[in-house]
Amino acid sequence: MPQLLNPILPGFNADPSILRVGEDYYIATSTFEWFPGVQIHHSTDLANWTLITRPLTRKSQLDMRGNPDSCGVWAPCLTHDGEKFYLVYTDVKRKDGSFKDTPNYIVTAEKIEGPWSEPYYVNSSGFDPSLFHDEETGKKWFVNMIQDHRRRPRAFAGIRLQEWDAKEGKLVGPMKTIFKGTELDLVEGPHLYRRNGWYYLLTAEGGTGYDHAVTLARSRDIWGPYEVHPQNPVLSSVNAPLAALQRAGHGDIVDTPDGKTYMVHLTGRPVTQARRCVLGRETAIQEAYWGEDDWLYVKNGPVPSLRVEVPGTRDEEVYWEEKRYTFDTSRGLDIDFQWLRTPEPERIFKIEDHKLQLVGREAIGSWFEQALVARRQTHFSYDAETVIDFSPTDEREFAGLTAYYCRYNFFYLTVTAHADGQRELLILSSEASWPEGRLKFPLAEPVQIPNEGKVKLALSIRGNRLQFSYALVAKGNEDLKPIGPVYDASILSDECGGHQAHGSFTGAFVGVACSDLNGTERVAKFDYFTYRPVRHESDRYEV
Repeated sequence: MPQLLNPILPGFNADPSILRVGEDYYIATSTFEWFPGVQIHHSTDLANWTLITRPLTRKSQLDMRGNPDSCGVWAPCLTHDGEKFYLVYTDVKRKDGSFKDTPNYIVTAEKIEGPWSEPYYVNSSGFDPSLFHDEETGKKWFVNMIQDHRRRPRAFAGIRLQEWDAKEGKLVGPMKTIFKGTELDLVEGPHLYRRNGWYYLLTAEGGTGYDHAVTLARSRDIWGPYEVHPQNPVLSSVNAPLAALQRAGHGDIVDTPDGKTYMVHLTGRPVTQARRCVLGRETAIQEAYWGEDDWLYVKNGPVPSLRVEVPGTRDEEVYWEEKRYTFDTSRGLDIDFQWLRTPEPERIFKIEDHKLQLVGREAIGSWFEQALVARRQTHFSYDAETVIDFSPTDEREFAGLTAYYCRYNFFYLTVTAHADGQRELLILSSEASWPEGRLKFPLAEPVQIPNEGKVKLALSIRGNRLQFSYALVAKGNEDLKPIGPVYDASILSDECGGHQAHGSFTGAFVGVACSDLNGTERVAKFDYFTYRPVRHESDRYEV
């Protein structure tokens, strides 16, 4: 059987939930504050995966305006009951401080592409919900971790179970905390399965950092008591600090048509001596098997393997392909792109005259309405470029190219103007300034440019080094020249995302943005966007 190199979903693709329907496999992953909500990838061989949809597309399903960084959609669960798909998700409204506000919802669809239903509100008792369809009893069970804000500093109070009535669209009957977790602590991410008369409860423990792990417990009765796997945890990198795949945890399992079992899980690939995961939490896969004792074991585990045998052979060259995005009204925005929080994209961008037109709104880093359209960074080294047409009138209007993690960590090459109206290029950054979110302004001397004409903006990342460059297109010379110093690209990572441990959950993006703090909705036009992967010594995704 061919081997592939983990991860199977590189770049920010956290908290995987896997499902097989016939010959088709689907993985749903968290999107946090990025809209539309939930990424769903498809495969027929567990090796080659294609992003096919983001189902939460309407204001009635998801409105994240005001959600802080790393809130929004947490840990979706995708299931199928033989008739239709069910997607369970949390829209986290607050996560820091004494409380967490965590409303949970369910949407359904007959086809994976949709249309997806209006959401059923379920509860707000905790996060990481999942839905288990018990084929033997015909019942559906809703499970989620529960939050007890009185238990400080550890408010993770266990896994709660209650029946879901699909016809009534609500929880019914008794509820019970069925699992308190183990000494690994911070129990979350529950998934239930049934096999050979046992109910199995797979959970995530240890937080989302370098102590992360997958725990398995089982019971003859769905209500418990649950006994813990004799070799707990079943998957973790905690005792293997030199392993290529770190932060391994939050898993889910699937069976192939021929009876093999695989586990998908989140992971991170740290770089630099500071162990920073610039690509965020990614999705990897491991082969597993059921022992004679009816316990699940990860093959060659519990440390996750970098190379894994799967049914298919991946086309590695697809990973290295340059993506040149052009803008056409009939096609709309390419599925690779997302924006932040708002379910009303028409207020922040449109495609017209074969250009992406961003409407200047709030400043970059706003938690409400900013015009920022970007794609995931999926390589440790890459080049990105665009051509912008923008005519600012003063220093409160700016637009350009950004490498972005969150409001606390970004680099931003902007076309703006001096107070007297003279156009200039200026680099803005909010580098590692949590909790104040201060702009380091300016990082380099502004460069005066003509008041008319398009400008090519580019950035190059080579491992932990970021360099901006530009060219004046109107001058007829598009040779790029550097602007500003070389910056530390590794700060665009979970470890520098503006929170303490276990607090930053997304990944680095690269894209375009536009702000108009005067409120006049000045528009910036972008001709194209190019993302060019570069093979580099720091890239650990080599064949």
